[in-house]
Amino acid sequence: MATTASIVGRRFVDADDTLERWLEQFVIVTVIPAYNVQREIGTVLSQLPAYITYAVVVDDASTDQTSDIVGHHAARDGRVILLRHSVNQGVGGAMRTGFQKALSLGAQVIVKIDGDGQMDMAYVPALLLPLIQAEADYAKGNRFRNFRALRQMPPIRRAGNMALSFLVKGATGYWKCFDPTNGFFAIRADVLAQLDLASLHQSYFFEISMLSHLNQLNAVVLDVAMPARYGDETSHLSIRRVIREFPGRLAGSLCRRIVLKHFLYDFTMEAVFLLTGVPLLLAGVLYGGINWVRYVQKGIGAPTGTVVISALLIVLGFQLLLAALELDLHDVPHKPLSRDPLEPAVPGPVRLDTVEANR
Repeated sequence: MATTASIVGRRFVDADDTLERWLEQFVIVTVIPAYNVQREIGTVLSQLPAYITYAVVVDDASTDQTSDIVGHHAARDGRVILLRHSVNQGVGGAMRTGFQKALSLGAQVIVKIDGDGQMDMAYVPALLLPLIQAEADYAKGNRFRNFRALRQMPPIRRAGNMALSFLVKGATGYWKCFDPTNGFFAIRADVLAQLDLASLHQSYFFEISMLSHLNQLNAVVLDVAMPARYGDETSHLSIRRVIREFPGRLAGSLCRRIVLKHFLYDFTMEAVFLLTGVPLLLAGVLYGGINWVRYVQKGIGAPTGTVVISALLIVLGFQLLLAALELDLHDVPHKPLSRDPLEPAVPGPVRLDTVEANR
């Protein structure tokens, strides 16, 4: 019998596949933030898999015909629900509205799919399976596992994502996750209900904000390999805005995570190493710097003792910070908050063992 691990990551394309018929037994809601995507949104909605119970489209004050097109599909497909913002709130604001609606609809799992057509819905089952079987609380796409597909990503975007991924690892504490800005994800509703939706960021920092808040809950996040897919859609993300806003927000996420998890919720050895390592490192740098300037002005070499004291403080402080980092690397959540697999909301003839046997 095939295991879930052998199923996750595969590409499912047959609408009559046993797995997809099994998924129809669950309440799966997709939230689609949409802003000026009149060219792509129709295709996205026409490709909705049969196992999607509802598709909540949040039109974030589009200035084109996005709402009209969604309304046309809603008239033909009862699963499509259109919500509209009178003022643009950003992708995070649209997702907050969609999350609230999905929870009110009794969703068991919520999937985010962008309205610009970049996300291949054939990979949605790979995101759903580990959540339904309680192997993870949150599953997200990772575009960096497929080298051939990765080459399709614009070079500037590829380099930026790789650099940002490393910084986000430290800020959120999910050191084993890559491609954190990937907006193709799924989350269990019982985990989403534990998040303070109002605290999630409204802009393009939304995905990182989600990871930061999930880490505070000790939720398990799973990467699912899938290729990048780019067409002629227009990106509304400003590189200048990322460079201007993200460093401060990442630093804030890091500080909040450390204070909450290692000082308030629990006082850990990582806190001890930080409380001793940071002062020692700063003292060594300040002591050495001040004495270096003083002796340069005098035109003489610094005494050996002064150099040794400064070097000792810096080395000791740096080693303690490395020890704190080592503990942080092993502190990644590994036990899902959701311990029990989801029960089918609409029991049907297809069981999980049948799904696995047919893989």
